[in-house]
Amino acid sequence: MSFDLLAAARRDMIQQGFEPDFPPGTDPQLAELAKRKPAHPKGIQDLRGLLWSSIDNDTSRDLDQIEYAERVPAGIRILVGIADVDSDVVKDTPIDGHASVETTTVYTAVRNFPMLPEALSTGLTSLGENQDRMAIVIEIVAAADGTIASSSIFPALVRNRAQLAYDATGAWLEGRAAPGPKIAASAELQAQLKLQDEAAVALRAQRHRLGALNFDRSEAVASVSNGVVLDLRVAKKTRANDLIEDFMVAANEVMAQTLKASGASSIRRVVKTPERWPRIVELAAQHGERLPATPDSGALNAFLEKRRVADPVHYDDLSLAVVKLMGPGEYVMNRAADPPIGHFGLAATDYTHSTAPNRRFADLVMQRLIKAVWAKAPAPYSDAELDAIARNCTLKEDAARKVERIMGKRVAALAVQTRIGESFNALVTGVSAKGVFVRVPDPPVEGMLCQGQRGVDVGDQIRVKLLRADPSSGFIDFARE
Repeated sequence: MSFDLLAAARRDMIQQGFEPDFPPGTDPQLAELAKRKPAHPKGIQDLRGLLWSSIDNDTSRDLDQIEYAERVPAGIRILVGIADVDSDVVKDTPIDGHASVETTTVYTAVRNFPMLPEALSTGLTSLGENQDRMAIVIEIVAAADGTIASSSIFPALVRNRAQLAYDATGAWLEGRAAPGPKIAASAELQAQLKLQDEAAVALRAQRHRLGALNFDRSEAVASVSNGVVLDLRVAKKTRANDLIEDFMVAANEVMAQTLKASGASSIRRVVKTPERWPRIVELAAQHGERLPATPDSGALNAFLEKRRVADPVHYDDLSLAVVKLMGPGEYVMNRAADPPIGHFGLAATDYTHSTAPNRRFADLVMQRLIKAVWAKAPAPYSDAELDAIARNCTLKEDAARKVERIMGKRVAALAVQTRIGESFNALVTGVSAKGVFVRVPDPPVEGMLCQGQRGVDVGDQIRVKLLRADPSSGFIDFARE
């Protein structure tokens, strides 16, 4: 019997507190925006002549950022252009009200549920190829050792010259494949990407010297057509993913530091000290390594790097176990004078989310805060309002994670329904009052350990047999062999 993935996704959204439909007033607001002539404010820098490019997923159309780099005496000047969503999504309008409640785009295998109407997020406010757009540009001059020599933030008019994809660009940067058509056709673009990669490598090395953690992440990517799961594969992080991640981390630090230096309150993205550090210490001991009794990101990263070299086959499993034990990040309101909470995984004391305003409401709020600083105007939100926004963003991010997880399990259950009774290698990824959870790397699915769960903990590697796969509930059940 067939299973309706789209209907299930919609039900899951509603059950987790989301409203999949946009409110009354959205269509008239979009109609007014469509009639509006493109505005190029006087005094705004015109940077359309630069060779900007974007790198994102193959199917992404809600493009939030573009990048450009050039060599300067102090190092490499990096420009990260962020879509100026605030120019089209005015505060307290119907579309903004919806975004403030939803706070995030939710990605499911069968459909994306956007925070903003697609007429905006994949159209007017997307940095699509060969489109003139207003942007908030974060400028970073990275020295040869990866330290930040200088930084600034300013508005500009930009044009994305090349929309690129992670897989193909990463394969080329790593020397595993020939360049794609756009890169192959332009020696200038090739040189530009190589320079961006050089800057990213320097930034990354400096972050790791400060103790930032370096995880090899992989995720299951499904190919679904008309509700039928055609394929379920593992997508590995590439050098292109690293490049964008390194630039975004640096840009988000600059935004947080700039607002703090201006005396403005803001929203921070934090990962607190891991509560389950003793279990991380125990995992390290199982591999013959000793970690300090108190949390130390630098020591943890050194251990992870050592294991990456010693056992690359199982490094993904170890990375996943550590990520689970660290716990999720959260949003918090931060006054300029408040002591920093910091981001344990990034070894950063000042960090925010500001580089994806088409997809995250916190990032749109950050745009409004920096614009108020530029204008020397009162903050658009009180501290109490920022605190409420931060709490809601955390709650909705958790809810989105639940929707994406259950939909991933539904898709996985459909993909493995014909493999009941087969045995697989598995990693224990969660132990709680709800049960013991395991991940199978091939095929990439997760489920509950229903038999033989006594005595196992996060990070243990075991052998399991598939007992049941039910897409209606999303349950995938295993027994320990």
